[in-house]
Amino acid sequence: MIAVAQYDAYENPTLAQREAFPYLVVVQSDQLDQFSTRLVMPLARFKTAPATPRRLAQSVELRGERLFLAAHLCAALPSRVLRRPVASLRSEATAIVDALDAVVSGV
Repeated sequence: MIAVAQYDAYENPTLAQREAFPYLVVVQSDQLDQFSTRLVMPLARFKTAPATPRRLAQSVELRGERLFLAAHLCAALPSRVLRRPVASLRSEATAIVDALDAVVSGV
């Protein structure tokens, strides 16, 4: 089984989506690593903040680029498609969880 840690960011494996969503961050708990899939949240590339509630589109910095959390687009992917992490966003855990909570509980 491939080690895929919570809050690790990966290059988007889907080439057709990589321009708009260059990275995916794993939001699934490490306690569920026995599953062959991981719940991921796309990081969106926008020139300005999207016109959505702030909790849904908080920004993070990754590799010197400002990207926006797209919690409403979370999806499960096979962990095998997540090759090598490019960074850890563990320091952004509060914003990531807040964005997920906004989707689940409402903004």
